Amino acid sequence: MIRMQISHNSFLKRNIILLSGVVGLCFSLCTSPTLAQGIGPSQSFGRTTTTVNFAPDEFAGILHQAGRQIAQVSAKTGPAVVHIESERETRSAITQETGSGVLMSDPRVDGIFVVTNRHVVAEAELQRISILLTDQRIIHPYEKIEDPASDLAVLRVRDPGIPAAQWGDSDNLDIGHFVLAMGSPFGLNQSVTLGIISAKGRRSLDLPGSRVINQDFLQTDAAINPGNSGGPLVDLNGRIIGINTAIASQGGGNEGIGFSIPSNLVQFVAVQLLEHGRVRRGYLGVELDEKFDIEAARKFSLDRLFGARVTRVLDGTPAAHAGIQRDDIIISFDGVDIEDENDLINRVSLTPVNKQVRMIVVRSGRKTTLSVTLAERDPRQSAVPDRLKERNYKTSLFRKSSFSSLKLTPEIAKQIGFESTQQGLLVTQVPESKTRPEIELYDVIIEAARQTVHSTNELEQQIGKSKSGSVILKVRRIVNGKPVTRLVVWQR
Repeated sequence: MIRMQISHNSFLKRNIILLSGVVGLCFSLCTSPTLAQGIGPSQSFGRTTTTVNFAPDEFAGILHQAGRQIAQVSAKTGPAVVHIESERETRSAITQETGSGVLMSDPRVDGIFVVTNRHVVAEAELQRISILLTDQRIIHPYEKIEDPASDLAVLRVRDPGIPAAQWGDSDNLDIGHFVLAMGSPFGLNQSVTLGIISAKGRRSLDLPGSRVINQDFLQTDAAINPGNSGGPLVDLNGRIIGINTAIASQGGGNEGIGFSIPSNLVQFVAVQLLEHGRVRRGYLGVELDEKFDIEAARKFSLDRLFGARVTRVLDGTPAAHAGIQRDDIIISFDGVDIEDENDLINRVSLTPVNKQVRMIVVRSGRKTTLSVTLAERDPRQSAVPDRLKERNYKTSLFRKSSFSSLKLTPEIAKQIGFESTQQGLLVTQVPESKTRPEIELYDVIIEAARQTVHSTNELEQQIGKSKSGSVILKVRRIVNGKPVTRLVVWQR
């Protein structure tokens, strides 16, 4: 399980976990003819109030009707929801990942395929990816195609004889719409939870180890837990309107804030992967101001904070050909108002290559309309803002500071004076310093940031999460011939 940080305009900072009461009945209550007949106005202290009059039997009937509707949706979509287990082998261990997926189809491509999160199947060989169907059969994909920029993957499978689910239109969702989250939380496959769409367009989620640039998450309070990753978010017509990806949590479980990739984005990425083996992303050719705030917006004659400020236009790019200039504020792209730089990045990258797009920019306090024809982004080029760039732990700052370690084995443990059962990471190199370093050669690191570490990779992940550069390490070292435990602070 991967812990991460969420940062949304610097007002929400909580731990995020990738997902490898009374049921809401408003939709029934508001449409029930029986209930509508019992609603009427009344006067109370000079104010008009609404009273609801119905018999207990009528209320029980409404509950039954709502439950039956949810059961019908579950029965319609449930067979297409699958449980996924994958294994990837590292130098020191075999890592297992558990998640969910959904069988889908599309008229533009042949056959049935499974859509899931990339982090559920990343680096796993095909024979080590097991897909458990609703009828308890286990199948394996014959092809896996991944897209790190959206954290999505498609698995080609031979037709399992189970109807695929249907795509829904995530653009038609409104805040308050009821949805079902389906999948395998904690390995409990074919689980269903109910909630609403709490918000739309959530961006700037900091997902360590990922370079997810296509961020336009739906937020839901439907219970999503570890294992729901890759499973579908479903509307009350049984159509797929999202793929569940992450949760905001302090304790590791559901706390009512989950995030799903909208179905329109998922469908675009899946078809691109199946047609081209990669996602062909649109390219504009500008650099944007990541610190554009309300004060800056007012300086550029905006009455509120919206749009994306251009800080640089690259030569020979579609932006240069279209006449975009430095300090232009892009406020509309292809007929859609732009909220911020991440919104623009997302919309540009998901626009078909060679499409001519109308843009509106604010230049010197006046609106100007421009036309731009997007090119295809070179896959080697990064479209990722600095704060969203992939944290490559294999070349992390910890290694650049000349710190090295290796996994302790029973034989090595004995050689340095510990019992053969001692576990941890042996420090084999520390930076040169005129002062005595906090960490020493032959130390054995057993915890980093209060998390047990079993491999160098796990240590580097904990190090990479520190924004201040200081990390508390619990180490074991030999002092006067005896092993002792120490807490030391490592400063990058």
